[in-house]
Amino acid sequence: MRLALFQPDIPQNTGTIMRLAACFGVRLEIIEPCGFILSDSRLKRAGLDYADRAVVTRYPSWDAFMSEDCGRLILMTTMGTVSLADFHFESNDRILFGAESSGAPPHVHEASDNRVRVPMRDGMRSLNVAVCAGIVLWEALRQTSG
Repeated sequence: MRLALFQPDIPQNTGTIMRLAACFGVRLEIIEPCGFILSDSRLKRAGLDYADRAVVTRYPSWDAFMSEDCGRLILMTTMGTVSLADFHFESNDRILFGAESSGAPPHVHEASDNRVRVPMRDGMRSLNVAVCAGIVLWEALRQTSG
């Protein structure tokens, strides 16, 4: 199980997700370019001392990320065709989250094996990406006995 961030642009969210990955023992993959410098002090502050305990792989581009042969690519998106409540994870899934400001572009949607959404009340636009990552990772690990 892996979490992946596509060109994140808010360092505090990335730091929080880095902490989440460290606490649950999953790899975090960051697809650059980011909207901030990865050594940004806000990133370190959000990750606290967990940042050093996280396993983070940085990819310089989408193509570099896609060149690694891994399990299914699961895109979390408000435009998902499947609700998280109905989706079945596999232990080698890569769970991908788009940039906070713009989501994931069409080519990322097309490359994904599944597009999944977190169900919310009508009229709500989206969750914070770090909150969403926590909800989704917990459900994925619960399903796969991770």
